[in-house]
Amino acid sequence: MKITFWGTRGSLPAPLGGQAVRRKLVTALVKAAGAGLDSVAKAEAFCDESLTFAEHSTFGGNTSCVQVDTGSDDYLVCDLGSGVREFSIAALDRHGPAKPKTYHILMSHVHWDHIMGFPFFVPAFIPGNRIRIYSCHANFEAAIRDQNSAPCFPVEFTALAASIEFITLEPGVAYEIAGATVTGMAQLHGGDSFGYRIAQNGKTLIYTTDAEYKPDDVDQLERTARFFHDADMVIFDSMYSLAESISVKEDWGHSSNIMGVELCQMAGVKRLCLFHHEPVNDDERIADILAETVRFEQITRSGAPLDIVAAYDGLTLDL
Repeated sequence: MKITFWGTRGSLPAPLGGQAVRRKLVTALVKAAGAGLDSVAKAEAFCDESLTFAEHSTFGGNTSCVQVDTGSDDYLVCDLGSGVREFSIAALDRHGPAKPKTYHILMSHVHWDHIMGFPFFVPAFIPGNRIRIYSCHANFEAAIRDQNSAPCFPVEFTALAASIEFITLEPGVAYEIAGATVTGMAQLHGGDSFGYRIAQNGKTLIYTTDAEYKPDDVDQLERTARFFHDADMVIFDSMYSLAESISVKEDWGHSSNIMGVELCQMAGVKRLCLFHHEPVNDDERIADILAETVRFEQITRSGAPLDIVAAYDGLTLDL
């Protein structure tokens, strides 16, 4: 499987502002003083070798949308956050708008940051496309339909030209979707949320966002570890610090980088991907959280090492 991240922020989009761009530019100029960057090639090499990721790039600002390429001719996508617009444009650039495609969408839940991209999902406006939206959530069809209605949006759902289907999944039951086996799991989150285990050709991806884990709820942690077991990668809601998740933001429905490490270590996971970044956190803070997470994993490691990455808009990973 190939995984492409089109949106990685939580709660609301967090575009890079002018002052943040200025800070990056000033940092780069100071570091480049006397470096003789008189060609594009030299400047590119300087960025790669002398600047950190947070200094030369950004983790992005779109909300949750992850593409899972299973080798099928159909598309498989997790969530319809604002990043789904970028996905849809890239998909149409790849095969052209005149070629009908089937898009399979797995919905974690229906909070606005996870559905807000659907009104701008270009394939929905094109006749011949087939869009199949799946969820274990009881209200997912109504939430998506109502978003495309007055006074919220000028294009009514009934005016969309593609064929759109809503398929309700049952947690714990395996389904064949876009060439992969998909199984849902209920998660602790206000209004309900569901994670997905996606398996294909001996590889397993866990997509789990908007989920809170109670450190003293042993049954919940063990149940989650069984769901994660031996996964090649877990895309994990690491919105808060551990201190926040068990104090001022307890019961807000999100988890921490530390809990992600502990669950992945319990389950024998190979790679942890930090996801659903706090919109208040700038690129430097997210980079610091990644470094802190790597250090924590090294200190607590008792078996095979756990590879840790932080998702950013445009990141592609192979399983």
